[in-house]
Amino acid sequence: MNHFQYKAEELYCEDVPVRRIAQEVGTPCYVYSLATLKHHFLTFDSAFAHADHLTCYSVKANSNIAILKLFGSMGGGVDIVSGGELFRALKAQIPSNRIVYSGVGKTVEEIDFALREKILMFNIESTQELEQINRRAEALNTKASVSLRVNPDIDPNTHPYISTGMKKNKFGISTDSALRAFEDAKNLKHIDLVGLDCHIGSQLTEITPFVDALKRLRALIERFRLRGAQIRYLDLGGGLGIVYDQESPPQPHEYARALLQELGDINCTLIFEPGRVIVGNAGIFVTKVLYTKRTPAKNFVISDGAMNDLIRPSLYGSYHAVQPVVRNLKEAEIVDVVGPICESGDFLARDRSLPMSSQGDYLAVMSAGAYGFSMSSNYNTRPRVAEVLVNGAHYSVIRRRETWEDLVRLETVPDFIEEGGK
Repeated sequence: MNHFQYKAEELYCEDVPVRRIAQEVGTPCYVYSLATLKHHFLTFDSAFAHADHLTCYSVKANSNIAILKLFGSMGGGVDIVSGGELFRALKAQIPSNRIVYSGVGKTVEEIDFALREKILMFNIESTQELEQINRRAEALNTKASVSLRVNPDIDPNTHPYISTGMKKNKFGISTDSALRAFEDAKNLKHIDLVGLDCHIGSQLTEITPFVDALKRLRALIERFRLRGAQIRYLDLGGGLGIVYDQESPPQPHEYARALLQELGDINCTLIFEPGRVIVGNAGIFVTKVLYTKRTPAKNFVISDGAMNDLIRPSLYGSYHAVQPVVRNLKEAEIVDVVGPICESGDFLARDRSLPMSSQGDYLAVMSAGAYGFSMSSNYNTRPRVAEVLVNGAHYSVIRRRETWEDLVRLETVPDFIEEGGK
């Protein structure tokens, strides 16, 4: 469900015409629907209402502080993968006991930051990381709560770049390694092993891989408990997919029913890390047509939005529906929607049937709320775009568009260049 609908041939976000936002804020820009964000969070969270659980939104999907603040106000926590994401979460006033820290490459500075803030737990990805966190906890005279991220070697049937739970992936540790890590953790005075964790991938459209992974974790918990472990948390990660094109992902209530049936009476607090399933279809990317270009081989629609703004099509070959902000009755044609970046891989859509576009038309790239702005860059020295949040008949700019001055603000020219290279 989302709140992007046509009214009299014009695309609206809730009760605001998208064209009005594009004209007043400028393009390119991201536009998010507050009603959709709230609905998706509540739909996911309420699916587990009868289980002891914590929904920790995955910050990497969309890290705007306003969105984090919204989910925190609804009782959610966050899953972070960097010190910067921890900083954002705290700025959004997420309680530290609702923060879990994943990621394979936590630095000393990031570990210390998280320890000082007393987060709920670290998801451990290697034995060296476990030892490092123990050393830092000792230095800070505290104890670190940790969960072992287990790699269950399950094929999630998704794009290889976003598959994370197979033995060839860099994430997590094997089942056998987890048992050894548990034995090591028992001898580490500043480690409190409180949970197990797994995350097998992103944009999963079938329930079976989740259930298969859960079966392996459940068996592992039983083995841990036989060895005296006090496992209180089971973090099942995220990864539930959304509809970009013709996918048929399970609904949250179907996902919950299958997992809870398999779990039985496991006596753990469940932690979930949904990202895309909450924000993906709650946002669109709005771009303006600069030029159209016809060649013997291709028809091009050249927009002011580019791969630096929305990299998923270029990086993953991902499909995003493209719709005119104002529908017309013109004949459709097969086009590539491309941007100004100096790369042949700069495209938003390829071989797409769209009504003929004209200079100045606006296009909406749908399902862009997840991994859109958060993966954007300044490549070709392009300012990052504005982010807009719509609430009913009103909207707010929740991140202003960068200026050219912003792009050079942190740079300096050393004296030896100012002096002519002497």
